[in-house]
Amino acid sequence: MRRRVEQAAAVAQALFPPGAEVAACAIGKAPPPWPSEAPAVAAAVPARQAEFAAGRAAVRAALDALGLPPVAVPVGPTRAPAWPAGIVGSITHSDGLALAVLAPARQCAGLGFDAEPDAPFPADLVESVTRPEERRWLAAQPEPLTAARMIFVAKEAAYKCQFPASRAVIGFDALRIGFAGNGRVEAVFAIPVPPFAVGDRLHGRVTRGAGLLMAGFSRAAQASLA
Repeated sequence: MRRRVEQAAAVAQALFPPGAEVAACAIGKAPPPWPSEAPAVAAAVPARQAEFAAGRAAVRAALDALGLPPVAVPVGPTRAPAWPAGIVGSITHSDGLALAVLAPARQCAGLGFDAEPDAPFPADLVESVTRPEERRWLAAQPEPLTAARMIFVAKEAAYKCQFPASRAVIGFDALRIGFAGNGRVEAVFAIPVPPFAVGDRLHGRVTRGAGLLMAGFSRAAQASLA
């Protein structure tokens, strides 16, 4: 498991710009959450508590990679992590692993990170997470259900990336995913989500490794929305 943890973190690191740091932790192998974090999952089932603990352990490992001391990361009013001052980040859990990416806010206005098992997406759920133009693209792919999984993971990562700016909960129809080759992906807003307008783009990357499909998006701190 340790080798898989290290492999997942190394593969995911390439999704993000220099200055961001990725860390991973095996679910079930993390120390308990810190006291100010624990209330967020006090009533949760044990599996969710284990995910949460591993995610916070990954966050603190990423802080260490940034040269920063460990701190508590409680849940904020929107249920998103309350990041330390001057830090942005994103956490994901999948298939026995928790991964986190952090970066200085002076460099990134937002980060989005998601991982899913490297397996075909359930056929009966494809229509609920894709737009018509995405389904037309899927029909031309040699492995349409695996491609559908990649669309899903990209949308989840893009959603996390846009949330610090919009604070809006959006549906799968709000973003249109396009793949540009060499691992590049973009999420185009199909509806207005202030401060994002229709046609604004988020740029990211997708990859696979350690049994996972992963997507990462970032917004430069001084970049325009488009």
